[in-house]
Amino acid sequence: MPTPKIAFTASEAPIAQSARQALAARYGDVDLPKAEVIVALGGDGFMLQTLHATEHLDAAVYGMNRGTVGFLMNEFGDDDLPQRLADAEEEIINPLRMTALDAAGDMHDGLAINEVSLLRAGPQAAKLRITVDGRMRMQELVCDGALVATPAGSTAYNYSAHGPILPIGSDVLALTAMSAFRPRRWRGALLPKRAVVRFDVLDAEKRPVMAEADSKSVRNVVSVEIRSEPDISHRILFDPGHGLEERLIREQFA
Repeated sequence: MPTPKIAFTASEAPIAQSARQALAARYGDVDLPKAEVIVALGGDGFMLQTLHATEHLDAAVYGMNRGTVGFLMNEFGDDDLPQRLADAEEEIINPLRMTALDAAGDMHDGLAINEVSLLRAGPQAAKLRITVDGRMRMQELVCDGALVATPAGSTAYNYSAHGPILPIGSDVLALTAMSAFRPRRWRGALLPKRAVVRFDVLDAEKRPVMAEADSKSVRNVVSVEIRSEPDISHRILFDPGHGLEERLIREQFA
């Protein structure tokens, strides 16, 4: 099996750095722009960093777990890597685009592979107005926060907030409330992937809110708009039988 041109990336964890050195010595290591495939060594957080950093490249990303959970990663192994890459199944993921306006009048743009979340940034609960595709759907949500998640991110923060797990390939987004106080029993909604969601922060001075798109944070937001970004496609490789679709199904029976 011929070895493709591989670019190895690794988190700062010693176990990941050690794995990178061993794999690069065995299979070769090229610069990212020359790579046919990118192998990321670390945990889910590092996988997200790698996907964001290489979104302008055509190479798919194959992750191997040298972190903790590793939901987006494959099992680590240093043998038969060319064969594993040849047999791998590809998943395509479109990120979310966040456009946030802060209290100073500045606009902030960010991309999120997992979710865009709004979180209270003070001692009092946030008050949010929710608009979908220009139509106001909820006048006031009193909560610790709310998020919009992709199918790939539905088992992350969204799942911890009791949001639904979404099958990969489903053209839907999850809008999930965190610790909703009013309406007390409201857990969220399922929206079409094409939907444009807008949150307006009510009483923003007294009840400050921050917004996050994966690792990008914006404090003191007054409004946040979220939409899927179809022009950006992340290609992720998984070992046969262990792709995101199988993992999402398995997670629901754990």
